[in-house]
Amino acid sequence: MGLPVAFIKNMREILGEEGLAEYLDSFEKPKFTGLRVNTSKISVEEFLRISPFKLRRVPWTENGFYYTEEDSPTHHPYYYAGLYYIQEPSAMAPAAVLPVERGERVLDLCAAPGGKATELGAKLNHTGLLVANDASASRTKALLKNLEVFGIPNLLVTSEMGDRLDRYFHEYFDKILIDAPCSGEGMFRKQAHMIPAWEKQGPEVFANMQREILRQAAELLKPGGTMLYSTCTFSKLENEGSIDGFLAEHPEFTLEEIPRQEGFCSGMPELVGSRFPLERCVRLFPHKIDGEGHFLALLKKAGEKIPGAPEPAGRPGRIPAELEAFLQDVSMPMELSRIVVKDTKVFLMPEGVGRCPGLRFLRSGLYLGELLKKRFEPSQAFAMALKKEEYASVIDLSAADDRVIRYLKGETLEIEDGESSRPEGWQLVCVDGYPLGWGKLIRGTLRNKYFSGWRMNA
Repeated sequence: MGLPVAFIKNMREILGEEGLAEYLDSFEKPKFTGLRVNTSKISVEEFLRISPFKLRRVPWTENGFYYTEEDSPTHHPYYYAGLYYIQEPSAMAPAAVLPVERGERVLDLCAAPGGKATELGAKLNHTGLLVANDASASRTKALLKNLEVFGIPNLLVTSEMGDRLDRYFHEYFDKILIDAPCSGEGMFRKQAHMIPAWEKQGPEVFANMQREILRQAAELLKPGGTMLYSTCTFSKLENEGSIDGFLAEHPEFTLEEIPRQEGFCSGMPELVGSRFPLERCVRLFPHKIDGEGHFLALLKKAGEKIPGAPEPAGRPGRIPAELEAFLQDVSMPMELSRIVVKDTKVFLMPEGVGRCPGLRFLRSGLYLGELLKKRFEPSQAFAMALKKEEYASVIDLSAADDRVIRYLKGETLEIEDGESSRPEGWQLVCVDGYPLGWGKLIRGTLRNKYFSGWRMNA
């Protein structure tokens, strides 16, 4: 592989001659693949009990595992049920390190395609608020899908710059994750096609961008709040340099210690002549871990953390009769006062969110479904947010049943007597107890309502 001369020079400065040789040797190592269990749907213990894969734990996150290519986890029904997310192992570290607690308000500022946002949402476990933002509107579509597959209801998906968010969310968030756009040096081993882009637009360009993003995030974080800055690059400008510059401009922030795991390397203040304790940061290198590259810095804002009070629920609005009839079969906890009807579409809004006129939303709240002529049609996102026991009529198929794959491909299914909770009407279709989507049962035939845009390719 032809690595740029300037890149080799930079890596020699960071690693020394011996470390550089070990790093270059790592290009001959296999590329590691990982999955991260969705703990808001299934416990790690239960997943390991039902998993058909050969798994090995990722040391720096309790719910992350290496798998082998023969496993093909993206073709298994459990993937479509949102039981796990496919993620490069070192990329699991940022969301694992950020200490998110239930009920908090959390922002993923550069969230697409959703690997870290889905883990933040799983940690919140249907409480608090997750704002998943990405400045690229085109990338937010994949972000929204991944969040909906994971069954995360308490979310806003936005496409804005940080200064625009600050108009509505100034000092609002308890926790912020910034997986910043970067030159991607940590992915050279896995994705060689990124090298020409590095040669055209290198660390200097991204370092300026990162410092602006950090400044914006500082305004969005509550006093006493914590934010995690990460990149998938090795550049001293983008890593220690960005944090050094930020701390020099923001004396209200301090660097927190990050628990060390085997293979974690300390940040290197000497690379940028910093007076700050940048050794508290973490560097991940592919010759030290089974993974690619990452940099982590955990920053705390001075001040006393004051819990955010949720908006008062207010009086319930008028619920359309068709929706009310459908919700009689739903036992998922739901404040009716937070249901909003926009034209024909119905949303369940999360707590603590007021009106944000002018903000670019791809999704606000959980999309419950659509009001059509004298009926309510539930959404795919609604199905994924439910648990099996939260809907009155269920068809629960085994992963070994060929009808599961046929369902995921959009086919009509034949259902035997006794296989559904009710003989007619809407059914929540599950695989081994975990929802996949909707179907409508009529005289033993299940009309497939699985969202066409998510269907498994033939």
